Amino acid sequence: MAREILAASNLSVPDFSILSRARESGAGRMPQHDLAVILDWQRARLSRQLSRMADRGLLVREDGRAGRRLVVPTDAGREALEAARPAHARAVRRVLLAPAEAHDPATASARIHSSAAT
Repeated sequence: MAREILAASNLSVPDFSILSRARESGAGRMPQHDLAVILDWQRARLSRQLSRMADRGLLVREDGRAGRRLVVPTDAGREALEAARPAHARAVRRVLLAPAEAHDPATASARIHSSAAT
């Protein structure tokens, strides 16, 4: 999965995870602390990753209410994320769904009948 995402968007899996969560949160910005909790990362690890991503122009960190730092994807970060999403979806289907379908004869049969009809 990592190779597909990297090839499609030049994002690492951690880049993709951070941008996805920040983008999908309300208003496209997420408190840095909340991101650390969701990803189950230590504060120092997240801070280093965010600094590298900011240096690459993928996100900015802004001051929020009550002194909370907000992670905000930039236009470049959103574009890279959109380029990565189809590659991520294909990889998930290949890695997670295809093996499950292989063990389910009804699904395999429906797929064969569907492709024969077209």
